[in-house]
Amino acid sequence: MMPLFDQYPGVRQHIHRVPLGNWPTPVQRMPAIERGLGGPALHIKRDDLSSTLYGGNKVRNLEFLLGRALYDRKQEVLTFGTAGSNQGLATALYAKQVGLRSISMLLPQPNARYVRENLLLSHQAGAELHYHSNALTTAIATLYQLARHRMRTGASPQLIPPGGSSPLGMVGFVNAALELKQQVEAGEMPEPDYLYAPLGTMGTVIGLLLGFRLAGLDTRVVGVRVTAPQYSSVRKARRFFLKTNALLHEADPDVPLLPFPEDHFTIRHEFYGEDYAQYTPESVDTALHVKKAEAIQFEGTYTGKAFAAVIADAHAGALDGKTVLFWHTANTRDLAPLVEGLDYRALPQPFRQYFEQPVQPLDEQLRGGA
Repeated sequence: MMPLFDQYPGVRQHIHRVPLGNWPTPVQRMPAIERGLGGPALHIKRDDLSSTLYGGNKVRNLEFLLGRALYDRKQEVLTFGTAGSNQGLATALYAKQVGLRSISMLLPQPNARYVRENLLLSHQAGAELHYHSNALTTAIATLYQLARHRMRTGASPQLIPPGGSSPLGMVGFVNAALELKQQVEAGEMPEPDYLYAPLGTMGTVIGLLLGFRLAGLDTRVVGVRVTAPQYSSVRKARRFFLKTNALLHEADPDVPLLPFPEDHFTIRHEFYGEDYAQYTPESVDTALHVKKAEAIQFEGTYTGKAFAAVIADAHAGALDGKTVLFWHTANTRDLAPLVEGLDYRALPQPFRQYFEQPVQPLDEQLRGGA
């Protein structure tokens, strides 16, 4: 399902895509939580169900990022993240599915069980994993890896930025907004007054922001920051919005060039906590509450923090009488059975610390209540 291609046929001719996901993802009401909050009409967009292989928001941007790599006849892709990167795992799995090899440049992060699962499955999918202590060493090592792989294969790997957040990757979420418009027109939910989503490297939120404008939806977008401030700012959002808009306009001049809608975009900073991937009591309590009330799985790094903002705003009366949509960006397929029997000692040595050191205390609470 590609309503972007239907609305703007020129985009199909110039922007390449490989099908990976199951579209459209469902929209559903959250009646139990809605009754508890009392104010908003609350819906959720289930991108966690985007694929039976590995769900979540990364499937949408990888359709275009891997599509470009295949069109350019690349053999490998190189991406970035932290040790438990969902982007890294998604890239490893889907690159393998389409016949590409993946390389991940990974930074440290607080420990959690999902870090262990993602590392084991990335390695099993054939990803080449490299551990670096900071951004500077990552940048230097990336230049080395590009040269090394070019000498080995005759071509440099295709670069996929952190989170897959580039104008090309954001095209997937422009299409997602048009997909939602069709669901609104089909009566699956009313036009949302507010969209809440985790704000990491900004690709999901800014792609939706642009897509809503192209779809004629007057939805206000609230990005709940879950990464360090340098990854999420209004200035960066504006740049991504304009560059993605220009990319689509170049592919099809019928795509209008739009101003950045500052009055429809808000960044919320107060739910981040102390560090990236460091769970907060609010994020864990929120995830456990949603699991009990709606049987929907959230986690502590992204969706738990972002949905905590929805609950706080509803309690404050800011959403009374409004239609609110929460965009579920995480994978909810249980990965634990897939890693049974995998030996962490097969991983490169720097990653073994995540198996030999305890997880953060709130991860135990989250898993214990799930």
